[in-house]
Amino acid sequence: MKKRLLAYSRRYPTICQQTDTDPETGCMEFEIRKGRFSFRLTAPYSEERRRAASEAAKKHSGNLTHPIQKDVL
Repeated sequence: MKKRLLAYSRRYPTICQQTDTDPETGCMEFEIRKGRFSFRLTAPYSEERRRAASEAAKKHSGNLTHPIQKDVL
């Protein structure tokens, strides 16, 4: 995340600025224009949900290996 924010601040200095850094801990502080930054926290999956997602992925993994066919007119 630090690398992404640093790159963003360099590309868009009017929107995002690095305000502080602590070389000892590696912490960085950024000031970002309101409305430009968001994040979403989700609860960890239960073991049951992880197992179901894994089984579904295994079941449908064959769909990833088929080439896409284009219709020729």
